[in-house]
Amino acid sequence: MFARFMFAVVDFAARKGLADTSLTDSADASPKQQARRTGVRGETYAYWYLRRHGYVLVARNYTSPGLKGELDMVGYDGAVLAFVEVKTRVISEQERPSPEEAVNADKRRFIARMARQFLRTRRVEGAPHRFDVLAIETRAGTPPEVRLHKGAFVPDAT
Repeated sequence: MFARFMFAVVDFAARKGLADTSLTDSADASPKQQARRTGVRGETYAYWYLRRHGYVLVARNYTSPGLKGELDMVGYDGAVLAFVEVKTRVISEQERPSPEEAVNADKRRFIARMARQFLRTRRVEGAPHRFDVLAIETRAGTPPEVRLHKGAFVPDAT
């Protein structure tokens, strides 16, 4: 019930997009800073979106010393542990790859490595798990478009 309410609040706040329009007007805002803030807003939106859809999240922005990368979100979808990669993109006139295309082979390898570390440190190596991608596309003035791909990829056996 609480997750439904919070997602309704976050969804209402995002009705005009997730991009930070206040930074685009500022002369000292770099594109990297704008992308970072949009990403943070996207991850917050994704957190409540997943909670609303029944995920029980157990970790956010999980990192491990000595390993490159991070796990955006880790949570149970029923009995399956889902490692969720969140990708948020601002739609503009310039041609950009879709959020799903940003999860390339290197990114999948880093996610899989971090997932193995997560399973080891939590001592749940035998738990059923999968890799999901949550793609969010946002445009100024319109609500974000969200696509959840359950079981988006199977990692290589490396």
